[in-house]
Amino acid sequence: MNKFLKEFKDRGYFYQCTSEADLSNLLDKEKIKAYIGFDCTAESLHVGSLLQIMCLRLLQKNGHRPIVLLGGGTTRIGDPSGKDKTRKILDENEIEKNIKNIQNILKKFLDSDDPNTSPIYVNNYTWLKDLNYISFLRDIGKHFTINRMLTFDSVKLRLEREQSLSYMEFNYMILQAYDFLELNKKENCVLQIGGSDQWGNIVNGVELIKRYSNNQTYGLTTPLITLATGAKMGKTENGAIWLDEKYLSAYDYWQFWRNVDDRDVIKFLKMFTDIDISEINALEEKNINELKILLANKATAMLHGEDAAQNSEQAAKEAFSGNSLGSNLPSVKIETKQLENNVNIIDLIILSKAENSKSEIRRLIKGKAIKINDAVVPDEKFIINQELFTENYLKLSIGKKRHIKIELS
Repeated sequence: MNKFLKEFKDRGYFYQCTSEADLSNLLDKEKIKAYIGFDCTAESLHVGSLLQIMCLRLLQKNGHRPIVLLGGGTTRIGDPSGKDKTRKILDENEIEKNIKNIQNILKKFLDSDDPNTSPIYVNNYTWLKDLNYISFLRDIGKHFTINRMLTFDSVKLRLEREQSLSYMEFNYMILQAYDFLELNKKENCVLQIGGSDQWGNIVNGVELIKRYSNNQTYGLTTPLITLATGAKMGKTENGAIWLDEKYLSAYDYWQFWRNVDDRDVIKFLKMFTDIDISEINALEEKNINELKILLANKATAMLHGEDAAQNSEQAAKEAFSGNSLGSNLPSVKIETKQLENNVNIIDLIILSKAENSKSEIRRLIKGKAIKINDAVVPDEKFIINQELFTENYLKLSIGKKRHIKIELS
C-alpha cells in the first residue's frame, strides 16, 4: 500500500475511497495535487475542521501539494449536507472577512517554505461569479440526473423528514462537482478529500470530470469524529472550540485537549499530532494524565506555538495548586467603578463572558461549582468587593477545569 494511504489509515483518517488501488498506484508513481474545501460561514474554523487540516499536513509530509479551496462562491448558497434547515446567507463583506481570517488560521498549520508542497489557496467565487446560467446547464447540468441527485443523503434525509430544501441548496452538489472540474483543468488536481457527509458531492465531481474530459480523478473521505461521550467533535457544553484565539484563548484550547475522555487520548494523539505512529503505540502503557498533557501540548503548539503550550501547562499547574493566580491564566479586565454597584457573582460571571445563561450560573452555584480565590461561593447573592482582589486580581473558577483571572482596571 502507498505510504500516504497507509499512514492515512493508521491515523484513523480513512472512511471511503473511489478506486483505491488505482489511487495507491498513482501516489507511488508521482506527486499529486489534492484539494479540500472549507466553509466560510464563520470568521473562524473550530476543532471540527481540524481533521481536514491534518490531512493537508499529511499530504505535505508525503511530498504532495495541497490545494485549499475557500468557498467564497458556494458559501453564498449553502451546503445542505448534514443540515436540517436552510442556513443564513451572509453578505459579501462578511464572507470576504471570513475567508481572510480562515486563511490566516490555515497558514499556522501548513508549511509554505517548500515551493513543491506549499499550499495553493483558491476562492471558488473567482470562477462561479461569472457563470452563464444557460451555458452552465447545457455544458455541466446535462451530466446530472434528478433521479441520482435524490439518492444522496444530503437531499434524501431532508426530504424524508419533510424539511424544506431550497432549489438554491439543491444546486450545491453540482457547483461542488464543478469546483473539482475547474481545479482539475486549472491545477491538474486529481484528488478531493472531505468528510464522510461529502461522499455524494465528491463522487459527483469524479464522475463529472470523467464524462467531461475523460480524466481519471479520485475521492477520499474521513469519518465523522465524535468524542467517547457521543458528543460531536468541536462542540462542548461551553460552546465551540474555536481555532482563532480571539474567540478561545490558548489556555482554554490547551484545557480542551487536557480534559478529553481517557478513551479518546490515544486516538487523538494519532489524529491530531505529528508524533510517529510507532511512538504513540509504545505510549499506551504510560500514565493517562501524562498522555493528556502530551496531547494538549502538541495540539496547542501546532496552533499557538511552543511558548503558548508551555505557558498553558504552567498556568494549569498554578491554578490547580491553589497557590497562585497563575500569570498565564486567561484574564478579563473589569473597571473598578463597576464594583461600586453591588456586583454579585452572577454579574461577575456575565461580565467575564465565562457563561451567558443566568439559569446555568445559578445551577453551578447550587452545585458548589463556582469558586472565588479557591473558596466556594455560598449563594447567588454573593457580592464581589475590592477586598477579594489581591494586587488587583482575583481567581474565578467554574467547575474543576475553568479558571479565569479577573483584573481591575
